[in-house]
Amino acid sequence: MENRKEQPKTVNANMPRLGPGGRPGGPPGGPMAARVNGEKPKNTKGTLTRILKYIGKNKIILISLLVLMVAITMIDVVGPMFQQKAIDTISFSGGKLKVDLKSMGFYLIIMGVIFVISSIMTFFQGVLSAKLSQATVYSMRNDLFQKISKLPIKYTDTHRHGDIMSRMTNDVENVSNAISQSITSLFSAALTLVGVFSMMMYYSVIMTVIALFTIPLTIFISSKLAKFMRKYFVRQQRLLGQINGQVEEMITSYKTVVAYGRENEAVEKFGDISEDLRKCSISARVWGSIMGPIMNFLGNLQYVVLASVGGFLVITGSGSMTVGKIQAMLQYSKNFSRPINMIASQYSSILTALAGAERIFEIMDSPDETDEGRAEIDIDNIQGSIEFKDIWFGYVEKEPVLKGLNLSVKSGEKIAIVGATGSGKTTIVNLLTRFYEVGGGTITIDGINITDIPKEQLRKMIAIVLQDTVLFGDTIRANIKYGSLDADDDKMRKAAKAAMADSFIERLPDGYDTMLTESGANLSQGQRQLLSIARAVLAEPKILILDEATSSVDTRTEMHIQQAMVNLMKGRTSLIIAHRLSTIRDADLIVVVKDGKIAESGNHEELIEKRGEYYKLYSKQFAGQTT
Repeated sequence: MENRKEQPKTVNANMPRLGPGGRPGGPPGGPMAARVNGEKPKNTKGTLTRILKYIGKNKIILISLLVLMVAITMIDVVGPMFQQKAIDTISFSGGKLKVDLKSMGFYLIIMGVIFVISSIMTFFQGVLSAKLSQATVYSMRNDLFQKISKLPIKYTDTHRHGDIMSRMTNDVENVSNAISQSITSLFSAALTLVGVFSMMMYYSVIMTVIALFTIPLTIFISSKLAKFMRKYFVRQQRLLGQINGQVEEMITSYKTVVAYGRENEAVEKFGDISEDLRKCSISARVWGSIMGPIMNFLGNLQYVVLASVGGFLVITGSGSMTVGKIQAMLQYSKNFSRPINMIASQYSSILTALAGAERIFEIMDSPDETDEGRAEIDIDNIQGSIEFKDIWFGYVEKEPVLKGLNLSVKSGEKIAIVGATGSGKTTIVNLLTRFYEVGGGTITIDGINITDIPKEQLRKMIAIVLQDTVLFGDTIRANIKYGSLDADDDKMRKAAKAAMADSFIERLPDGYDTMLTESGANLSQGQRQLLSIARAVLAEPKILILDEATSSVDTRTEMHIQQAMVNLMKGRTSLIIAHRLSTIRDADLIVVVKDGKIAESGNHEELIEKRGEYYKLYSKQFAGQTT
C-alpha cells in the first residue's frame, strides 16, 4: 500500500489500509493511547439505568428471582425470633434452672425446617441469578456486536482494535459478574434492612436507636471512599483495553517485529503498560477492599455497645427485656450490619462493572455509518461507467488530500491509477466505495450519484482484490463462496478455474474442504491471492478494484496472477492501483495522480512521449530506484 501522508496526523502516520472486504483498517494496535487515559467517565446514574433496562428484558426470570429473594429474606428475618423463643424456654428461679423441653424441641424443629428451606431456595436463587446475568449479557453482547458491524470505517481507523475487543470480552464479563453477584446482593440487602429494622423496633426501640448510631458514619465513609475509588477502576478498564491492543499488535505484526529486531522494544513497551496496569490494579484492589474491614469494625463496635446496653436493661429490670431478646437483638443487629457491609464489599465489582458498561455504551452511542441511499437500483443493468467531478476530500479538516479531482471512466474500461506515495490514489477507492464521504463534488455510477445508491447495493457492484489478502479460518470452499454465499459448488469451481486456483486446490489432500489457518497462513502468498481473485470472480462485480494485487509475489507467481486477473477483468470496469508500472502497460488509460489532482493521463506510449510525471516514475523504477 501507499499514501502514507494521507492519514490524519492526529490519528496515524499511515494512510488507512484497506482491510477485510476491502474496508480500510488501521494497524491493529492503532493509536488513541492519549485519549484512553484522558477520557472522563460517563454519568453513573445514566449507565446504571441502561443496565437495568437490559436486566428488565428478562422479566420472567427477574420476577421469579425477586419473589424467591423476598421469601428467603422473610425466612432469614424470622429465624432469630424462633431462636429467642427457644432460649427463653430456659428460666432460672428459686436457685434452680428450668427448661421447657417440649417448647424448646418445637422451636428447634421449626428452626431446622427453616434452615433447610432457606438452603434449597438459596440454591435456586443462584441458578436464577446465573440465568439472569447470562441472558442480560447475551443481549448486551449481541447489541454491541451488531453495533460494531454498523460503525463507520473511520471509527475502526481511529480506535485501537484490541481496546474494542476488550470491551466485547473483559467489560461484558465484568457486567455479567456484577449482575450475578452484586445486583442480587444489593436487592437482598435492601429487603433484609427493612425486615430486620422492623423486628428490632418490635423488640426494643431504645436498643434499635443505639444500633443505628453507626449508620450515618457508614454512609459518610462509604460515599467518600467510593468517590475516591472510582477513578482507579475506570482507569483500570482503560489500561486493560490498551494492553489487549498491544498484545494484538504484537501477534499480528510479529514477523515485522522480528525482522527488524524490535523484540526488546516490544517487550519494553508492553512492560510499561503492564506496569501501569499493575500499579492501578493494586490501588483499585486496596481501596476496594478497605471498605470491608472498616464496616466490620463499625459492626463489631455496634455489637459490643448493644450487648452492654441489653445486659444493663436485663439487670435493672427495665422493660420486658430477656436474655433471649438480647440474643435476638444482637443477631438482628448483626444482620442489620451485614447488608451494609455487603453493599460496601460489592463496591469494587460494581464500580468495575459500571466502568466497563460505560465503555460498552460508548460504542453503542457512536453514530452508525450513514446510508441515505434510497434509489431503486437493478444491479444487473448497471454498466459500470464512473465519473468523479470536482472531488475534494481530507482526512483532517483544512488538510485536503484530493483537491478538485476530475476523472471519467467508461464502462468496461481498464484504468490504471499511479502516483507517488501520498498522492491520493487509495483515497479515490475509499471514496468510490463510500468508506469515507466526499467533502465536496460528486461521484456517479452510470450517472447516478453514489450517495443515492444504498450502500449494500453499491458495494455489491464492486469487488476488491488487495495486496494483503484477507482469508478466514474456514475451508477453501467457504472462503471462495464469501463472494456469493448463494452460489452452488459448480459455480464456485468455475470461479476457481477462472482464477487459475483450481490446479493447486485439487492437489491439496482435502481439496476444497481444506481448512485454512488464520489469514490462510498455511498457503503461499500467491495461492492466497488466487483465492481472493476466485472470490471476486464469484461475486460477479460490475466494477473491479485491484490494489497492488501482485506487488508482494515473485515474478513467476505474478504471471499466473496476471492471467487470472485478465480473466477477472473481462467485460468489467477496472481500476488498478499499482506501483509496478510494468503490470499496467496494457491499460486503456493510465492516470497519474499528484498532489490530489490528475496530473496527466493517456496510454503508456503517450505518457512516455510526454516525458512528464509518468515518465519520471517509470524511469526511476527501471533505474532500480523506489517511488
